[in-house]
Amino acid sequence: MNKTDLIQKIKQLEGISQDERAYLINLVNTKKKYGLVWEDKPEDVEEQLRTQLPVLREVVEKRITASPSPSEGGEQKKAAQNPQQLLFEPENIEKSDSSSLPFGEGRGGASAPNHILIEGDNLHALTALTFTHEGQIDVMYFDPPYNTGNKDFKYNDTFVDKEDSYRHSKWLSFMDKRLRIAKRLLSNKGVIFISIDDNEQAQLKILCDEVFYEFNLVGNITVVNNLKGRSDEKYIATAHEYVLIYKNGDFATNGVIAPDDYIADYKLTDNKGKYRLLGLRKRGDSSLREDRPNLFYPIYYDQFTNKWSLDENEIQNPSIIIPKLSNGKEGNWRWGRETLLKRKDEIVIQIVKKRNEFDVYQKDYLHNSDEEIKRIKPKSFWSGTEFSTDAGTKALKEVLPEAFFRSPKPIGLINYCLLQGSKKESTILDIFAGSGTTLHATMQLNADDGGNRQCILVTNNENNICEEVTYERNRRVIQGYTNSKGEWVSGLTNNNLRYYKSEFVGREPSLKNKRELTRLATELLCIKEDCYDEKTVDFVFTNKSDSKNIRFFEENDKRMLVVYDDSAIETSVEMIKSIISNNRVPKDGIKVYVFSPGQYPFTEEFEEVLPFITLCALPDAIYKAFLNVLPKKKRQSIPELEEDAIDSQPELFD
Repeated sequence: MNKTDLIQKIKQLEGISQDERAYLINLVNTKKKYGLVWEDKPEDVEEQLRTQLPVLREVVEKRITASPSPSEGGEQKKAAQNPQQLLFEPENIEKSDSSSLPFGEGRGGASAPNHILIEGDNLHALTALTFTHEGQIDVMYFDPPYNTGNKDFKYNDTFVDKEDSYRHSKWLSFMDKRLRIAKRLLSNKGVIFISIDDNEQAQLKILCDEVFYEFNLVGNITVVNNLKGRSDEKYIATAHEYVLIYKNGDFATNGVIAPDDYIADYKLTDNKGKYRLLGLRKRGDSSLREDRPNLFYPIYYDQFTNKWSLDENEIQNPSIIIPKLSNGKEGNWRWGRETLLKRKDEIVIQIVKKRNEFDVYQKDYLHNSDEEIKRIKPKSFWSGTEFSTDAGTKALKEVLPEAFFRSPKPIGLINYCLLQGSKKESTILDIFAGSGTTLHATMQLNADDGGNRQCILVTNNENNICEEVTYERNRRVIQGYTNSKGEWVSGLTNNNLRYYKSEFVGREPSLKNKRELTRLATELLCIKEDCYDEKTVDFVFTNKSDSKNIRFFEENDKRMLVVYDDSAIETSVEMIKSIISNNRVPKDGIKVYVFSPGQYPFTEEFEEVLPFITLCALPDAIYKAFLNVLPKKKRQSIPELEEDAIDSQPELFD
C-alpha cells in the first residue's frame, strides 16, 4: 500500500480530532525494528517539563558539615576587603603566573566530600543534573521499582497492579526516559549497576541493550538475596534477583578482593611473598597453535642447571618445551616472547609426573606491588549473607530502629558494586535512593580505604521517606547513633551532607524568567563547581546595590563569582583584582557566571582579568544543557511522511 496515499486519506477523514489524526499518521510512519515495542504512556512529571524548568533549592537547616565554616563560627572572619580600594594594575596582572599561586586542597586533599540528597521526582532531578554533572558520574547504582503489581510502582500517582493491561508499557516508558538522561551523565569511564527481578528483567535487558548498547554489557549477575527462598511462590521458591551491569567508553573494572578460599591456594612463599603456580600454557578459547601462531614457540631448559632460554645455543643440555594440549595437539603460551623475558623471575619449570614431561609455570603472587591483596574478576553468581535482604533490614534497624522500609538494599551489595566500579575520587549517583543505603555504603567504603568518593541521592518524599528515613539514617551515620544493643557508634564525621528540593521556573524564555532562573540557579552552580562556602561578606561594597547582585564563593581550590546584573560587572572586576592581589587564584582560575539576556558573557568588560577567569553566560548555559533532555513542546502541526521531515534542531524554548 502506498504510504503517501494513505496519509492523504487520513488527513481527509472527518469526525476525528487533530490529536487522533496525528496519532494515525504516526502509526503509518512507524517502522518495524528488532527490539522492544511498547505503548508510550504520558507521565505527569514529564508533562510538567513542557512548561517549566527544574532547579534545586537547598534546605539549609538540614545541612550537615564536617566542621563549622568561618561564617558559622568555626574560624575568625578575615578582615573585610573593599574591592574599590584594592586595585591591581593591569601591567602587574600580565606578569602574574596563576599556576604558581597558592591554593587549598580540593576533594583530592583533606576536605570532606560534599554528598547531596535531592527530594523530588528523579526525572526532574536528572534534568537538573545534566547542567551540573553531564559526563561526570563514574558509578550509578539504581534499584527501580520491580513492577510486581503489589503496590510497588506508581505511575501518575496511581499504583500499577497486575490487572493493568498497560503495566509493562508504563514501566518501560518510566525507565526509558530516566535511563536515557542517566546515560548522558555517565563519564567516559563510567558504569551503571541496576537491580531487578524476574518481573521486568527480560524487558530491562533489551531496553538497556538499546540505551547503553549491547556491546557495553558487562554482566547479567544472579544475586542470591534470600537463601531459604520465598515460600509464597506457587511452584519454585525464588531465592535470587539480578544486577545488570553496563559500562560506558573506556571503563575498566577494579575487580574484587580475593575471598578466603581463593587466598588459601597461595601456599608457596619466596622473598616477594606468597604465591601459587599457574600454568603458562593457554587454556580455553583460542588455545590452539593456529589460533595465535605468534604465541607458539619453544623454550629450552637444562634440568641439571635449572636454566632456561629462548635460544637453544645458550643451554648445554636442552630439553625442548612446547605448549601442548592434554590431547597432544600443539597449543600456545599466554605470554609472548618479550613478556616472558621481561618477567623471567616469575617463571618456574617443573616436571609433570603424569606425562613425564617438563611444563612451564608462572608465579602468581597474592599481593601486588603496593602490598595490597590482589583483586580478581567477580563471578556471575553473587552469594553470601552480605547480599541478603535480611542483612539490609538489619543494617537499617541498627541505625534507625523506628524506620519501616520494605526490603532495603544491603550495604554489602552496594559495597561490592563500588569496589568494582569506583576509584577513591569517584562520583556516585542513585536516583532510587530509598532508605539511603548507597550513601551509607559510600561513606563506609571511604572510611575503610581513605577514599573521598562523593554520593548523590535522589528520592521523593512519599510517606516522608526522604526526611524520616533517607536523610535521618545518613545523618545518624555521620553524627553517630545508639545501636540496637544500646551501644554508642561513633559517626563517620568526615562527610558533608546537603539536602535539596526541586523547584521550577517558567520555561518561556522571557526576560523575567531568565532573571529568575539565574537567581534560582545559584545552588546548581554550587553543586556544579563543588564550591559552597560563600565569602561575599569578606568584601565591602561602595555601591550597596552591587552587594545584592554579586555573590562570591571560595572553598578549598575553588573560586566562583556569580553576577546577577550587568550593572555590577565593574565592581566584579575590582573584586577579581583584589583576589589576584591576595594570591587567592587557584590554578584552574576563577569561575565567573554572569547574567546575560543572550549568549554573550561580557568578555570585553572582563578583558583585563581574563587570564585568571573562566566566563560563562547565564541562563544560556542552562538552556543549552537542558536542550536535549527536555520533552518537546506540544505542537498542532500534523506530521508528514517520515522521509519528508526536515532534519532541524527542535526549538525547545520558543
